[in-house]
Amino acid sequence: MKLSTKGRYGLRALIDLAQHSEREPVSITSIAGRQDISERYLEQLMSMLKKAGLVKSIRGASGGYVLAREAGDISVGDVLRALEGSLEPVECSGLNSEEGCKAADSCVTKYVWQRISESINQTVDEIKLEQLVKESRQKSCGEVFSQRNCKN
Repeated sequence: MKLSTKGRYGLRALIDLAQHSEREPVSITSIAGRQDISERYLEQLMSMLKKAGLVKSIRGASGGYVLAREAGDISVGDVLRALEGSLEPVECSGLNSEEGCKAADSCVTKYVWQRISESINQTVDEIKLEQLVKESRQKSCGEVFSQRNCKN
């Protein structure tokens, strides 16, 4: 499975938003600048994330975006599915009971695709945005400050 720039950039943008929106909404311009993502592309991603209920937009002079839920309640899987769609590694009609497949009863490879899909989904659903924010702060803190001067 290979993620597109939608998934990669969108996840980076949401981590950035989670880090910087604790006190006030964050503008697209500031996220785009910190993450080196085109503002126009970021607007498209935020629109998709808003439609999925992951972010909210705040209008006005001090407006911008905030998370729609707590960072601990948003999984990487939520973000990737909102931006990429299904995370299944292959299109296999044998995995979908509505579609059916002529070879479904004797096909052994669908077992492989099903196991891979379950593993991917379990992994991305277990990783929460809050964990990634903490990891990001630890990494940037270690680069800039000594650990004893760092605020987690």
